[in-house]
Amino acid sequence: MRESLVRKSDVASTTPVIAVTEATLPDVLAELGDAAKSWCALNDYIGRPGTFLLVPGANGIGAAVLFGTEQTELPHPFALGGLVNALPAGDYHLADGFPDPEQAALGFALSAYSFGRYLKDAGKTRRLAVADELDLDRLGVILDGVKLARDLINTPANDLGPGELSQAAAVLFRQHGGTGRIVIGDDLLEENFPMVHAVGRASPRAPRLADFTWGSDSDPKITLVGKGVIFDTGGLNLKPGSSMSLMKKDMGGAANVLGLAAMIMATKLPVRLRVIIPCVENAVSGNAFRPGDVLQSRKGLTVEIGNTDAEGRLVLADALALGDEESPDLMIDMATLTGAARVALGPDLPPFFTDDEVLADDMAVMAEAAADPLWRLPLWRPYMKYLDSKIADINHINTSGTGFAGSITAALFMSRFVENAGSWAHFDIYGWTPMEKPGKPAGGEAQGIRCLFDLICDRYSDTQ
Repeated sequence: MRESLVRKSDVASTTPVIAVTEATLPDVLAELGDAAKSWCALNDYIGRPGTFLLVPGANGIGAAVLFGTEQTELPHPFALGGLVNALPAGDYHLADGFPDPEQAALGFALSAYSFGRYLKDAGKTRRLAVADELDLDRLGVILDGVKLARDLINTPANDLGPGELSQAAAVLFRQHGGTGRIVIGDDLLEENFPMVHAVGRASPRAPRLADFTWGSDSDPKITLVGKGVIFDTGGLNLKPGSSMSLMKKDMGGAANVLGLAAMIMATKLPVRLRVIIPCVENAVSGNAFRPGDVLQSRKGLTVEIGNTDAEGRLVLADALALGDEESPDLMIDMATLTGAARVALGPDLPPFFTDDEVLADDMAVMAEAAADPLWRLPLWRPYMKYLDSKIADINHINTSGTGFAGSITAALFMSRFVENAGSWAHFDIYGWTPMEKPGKPAGGEAQGIRCLFDLICDRYSDTQ
C-alpha cells in the first residue's frame, strides 16, 4: 500500500488523471486535442460518474485518464480508489478536479491493498505520483497501520491462533522499543483474569492476555483494548454454519487497536501507550463454559452467563478492568461485538459509545474529515435493567426477552467495568468490507482508527 505512492520528483513520466463531469468533458477534450475527442466519441464516453477512459497518446503511452464524477457535488475523497485495479500498470498523477489531493492519494493507496499471503501472483504495479509538498511520510504511517489491521483480520484462524495474535503485539512493540508481557493458560487464574480463562479454556490453544506499553510514564496515558477472539464457534450456544463462516474476523478489534498503536508509535507521539488484548478461541469441549454459569470477574462482579455466543464482552470486561486500574486519561476499546450494531447501522458505519460529550463531538468532526465514518449511539442507562440477574451481580446479555438494544446493552455491560478512566469510548466495529468499494477492498477492514489517530494527534501533539 505504501509502495503505491511515490513523489512526483522521483519518477520520470506519469499519466495525468483528470476528473470530469458530463458538463466539463468538452472543455477538457478541447485542451487534449482532436485525437482525444475522437477517441471519446469512438468509445461513447461522456463522463458519467464512476466511469473512466484511458486516452492513448504517442508511442502507446497514455495521454490522460478521464474519470467521471458527480456534476453537482465534489467527488468522494476516496473516489480515485475505484480506478486502481482497472488501470494498466504504470505511474499516474492527479491533474484537475480533485479538491483534496491528500485524501485522493490515500484512497488510491487504500484501494491498492491486496492480501497475498496465500497467492502466487503478486499482481500489477500501479503507482500514484504525489506532489512533493504532500506529507508522504504521514500517509505511509497511516497506510502501514491499516495494512497491519487488514492483514491480521484476513489471516485464517489455522495460522492466527491466540499465540500468534499475542506475538503480533509483542513484535510490534518490540520494533518500537516498547515492553510488555503475555499471561498464558492457567496463569490467567493466578493473575485474576477469570473470564478470559473461562472463555478460552475449551480450545487446545491456550488463552492468553497480551499487555504492552510504550512511551514515558510522565506523558498522558492512552490505553487501547481490543477483542482478540481468533475464532468464535459460539461455544455451547453453537452458531449455525452460515454465521460461522466469517468468524476468523472476530479478532478485528485487536487488529484495529494494533493498527492504531502502530500509527501512534511510528509518529512518536508524546503519550504513554498501553495495549491490552485478551487472545482466546471460543471453542467447544467438555470444559467449555456453559449458559447459566456464574463467573467471577477481575472487577469483583459476579456475571451470569446468558449465552456463550456473547463471549467478547466477557474477555473485554477483564481487560477493561485491568486498564482502568491505572486511571488512564483516555481508554478506547474496539470489538466486533454485536450483530445488533450491523442491523442498526450496516457494515460500513460503526457505532461508538461514550459519556464524554467533548470526545464525542471531536470524533464526529474527525470522522467526517478523515472519511472514516462513525456514528454515536447512546449509553442509555435505563436499559441497564435488562442486564439484571437474580443470582449474580449482572447478566452479560439482555435478559428481557425482547431482543431490543443489543449493541447498547453490550456497551452498558462493559461500562460496569470502567470507573477510573478520564474518558472511555467503546467501538462496536464490523471489521470487514463485504463488497469492494473505493478505498475499501473486500475483506478485513480498519474502521475508526484513522479518525482516532487524527484525534489523538490533535489532542496530544502539535503535528495537526
